[in-house]
Amino acid sequence: MAEGVPPAVLARRPLFAVGSRKTAGSPPALAAETAVAMSYGGSSHAVLMATPADLVDFAYGFSLTEGIIRHPDEILSVEIVAFETGIDLQIALAEDRSAELAARRRSMAGPVGCGLCGLEGIEAAMRPVPSVEDDRFSMTADDIDRAMTALSGLQPLFAETRAVHGAGFYRPDKGMTAVREDVGRHNALDKLIGALAREQMAARRGAFVVTSRLSVEMVQKAAIAGAPVLIAVSQPTALAVETAEKAGITLVASARGDGFSVFTHGARIKS
Repeated sequence: MAEGVPPAVLARRPLFAVGSRKTAGSPPALAAETAVAMSYGGSSHAVLMATPADLVDFAYGFSLTEGIIRHPDEILSVEIVAFETGIDLQIALAEDRSAELAARRRSMAGPVGCGLCGLEGIEAAMRPVPSVEDDRFSMTADDIDRAMTALSGLQPLFAETRAVHGAGFYRPDKGMTAVREDVGRHNALDKLIGALAREQMAARRGAFVVTSRLSVEMVQKAAIAGAPVLIAVSQPTALAVETAEKAGITLVASARGDGFSVFTHGARIKS
């Protein structure tokens, strides 16, 4: 951990408790949340509220899912700079990536009050995603149950705080091979994607498993990473289902140990 980065978990007593919680012995742990800036070439690109853990993975995953890089080798270095008010991830890009990002920033700059300033943001939010066409991957209902059980047992921050999301990568032949946590569900998935990229682990060989609802952004990130299956403990939005259908992703929802629902590309789930 870089010098000055706050811990991911903090101890804090409540002012008072009601009912059975009055007898709670040890102080509860709270999940830390801090501002994290993604900076490229000395300029801040985005600021997110996040858990201050696995920050290098976060830098890689965010850069990949936002289309700033196409391959992890295009990041030359990540420096974690901690301030009293937050953390700056100073990311150095390969020359061609840096030039392309600078050009993108210039194209987004426009006169204030032009009436079309939101167009770029809307197009980015509804961006087309790559198609996950590999139908060779499959998993069983038992695999899905095992994946959810494994994820719940590999979330130390959640065990301490009950206040963070988890994202895991499950392979039927190897089990749960990576897990990342964050107060934000998008951040947790970005951290996982960054971890896989840094370890050169192909997402197409397994399933993403998340503890959150399935919004369209989660499907977009899974598609960019190339994961053929996305499993969640909660329900998807209608747009998430539509996007998964177009992207060729198998969407599995409401996976809570007593069954699940498959919304798209069900051929990958075998009996």
